[in-house]
Amino acid sequence: MNNSSIQHQRVEQLNRNVKHEHACLFYEGSCAFGSEEIQRYRLGNGLALLLLTDRSAPTVSYSTWFRVGSRHEQPGKTGLAHFFEHLMFNETTSLKPGELDRKLEENGAESNAATWVDYTYYYESLPANRLSLAIRLESDRMQNLVLKEAQISSEKEVVSNERRFRVEDDIEGSISEFLYKHAFTKHAYGWPTIGWMEDIATYSPADCESFYRTYYAPNNATIVIVGDIRESNVLKKIQEAYGPIPPSYIPAENIFPEPPQLTAQLFSLKKPTATEKILMGYRGPALGDADHAALVMFNELLFGGRASRIHRLLVTQQALASEVRGWVSPFVHPGLYEIGVHVHPGHTIAEVQPILDAELDRIRNELVSEDELIRAKTHLELAILQSLETASGKAEQIGFYETTLSEPAGIFRRLEMYKRLTAAELRNAARRYLNESQRTVIHVYPEGTPKELS
Repeated sequence: MNNSSIQHQRVEQLNRNVKHEHACLFYEGSCAFGSEEIQRYRLGNGLALLLLTDRSAPTVSYSTWFRVGSRHEQPGKTGLAHFFEHLMFNETTSLKPGELDRKLEENGAESNAATWVDYTYYYESLPANRLSLAIRLESDRMQNLVLKEAQISSEKEVVSNERRFRVEDDIEGSISEFLYKHAFTKHAYGWPTIGWMEDIATYSPADCESFYRTYYAPNNATIVIVGDIRESNVLKKIQEAYGPIPPSYIPAENIFPEPPQLTAQLFSLKKPTATEKILMGYRGPALGDADHAALVMFNELLFGGRASRIHRLLVTQQALASEVRGWVSPFVHPGLYEIGVHVHPGHTIAEVQPILDAELDRIRNELVSEDELIRAKTHLELAILQSLETASGKAEQIGFYETTLSEPAGIFRRLEMYKRLTAAELRNAARRYLNESQRTVIHVYPEGTPKELS
């Protein structure tokens, strides 16, 4: 009997005593994950389940990914996705405030959560024999969260303070927020994941209840379990815990396409900083675009470590900068290619910007050397392989690519894309995206700078 027949047989046995159609389990096949295999299931209520057996250690990683992030919010209610990351650790009808964390800690589990523009996820790493606890706690807070005025008011104060600390009182945070606000004038990527302060103040129990019942539903979620598991056992427990939860109606997403940027934007800001800074954002491709891998590759060439072009030029050779960095946003919709420079004390933006631009022009106009390309490919391949060394690392990659691209083994396709990239393809991608007319530039000067800002 082949593996697929075994899975279908398991499902048939589990469905014999199902009392509600929402709890019916369906096997959706397997997909290769390197040398391993992911098994795909779905409940009748729409909950997706991805299982990967890894018996290298007696542990398990359990993560729940919801397809809701800041881009799914509405103007005037920004930050709700992040706000729920806080509320989900609070109180349910069966758990008092703080009890969820206490139970996990008592059972040797590590837990956390993250919210970003395209998704929110919650995860636990715990001993394999405590998997039932994670299933029980996560299914409970998916359906029984307490959303009363007292809890909401308390968390509003917590999140407001977090915003002050991470954005308003933090130079890097405030500059980054400024960049996205001006680089995106229509799309929801233009507002911060933490939300605008004036919006946070307006959250009501009704707002929270509506958001919760809409997005924290089984048909908007994927559970990823990686580790020392017995598949039939896991399926039975998931079916019992999540099967009774009804699906929700999820409205069509209001997508406000960002119009093409045809003219460069330059802003000069004064901040309480001792040195000058540069932050630039070029319009970039979406995660699923073929050019995304090319941008990540030439970002590695420019900024990937001490031997990279920009670090060697601005930090090592000319000592004009104390820090340089580049980052390609891995967003579902087209995002930004960010470049940041901290100008070294005693030097100025006026010295650094022309040199930086000249090096960016060089990668647009010249083919990179074979040695550089091999080194960049090796670094990126090593980073991917290191991310897959643990059960939690595998679970994160599976959940991320399933939630963003509906492709649970997407990390391996990305690896193959890196391996196949040529110097000519890198140059062509650089020509498409590294255009000054498509960038937003922020120059940051210390407060009290006497000269007129350019």
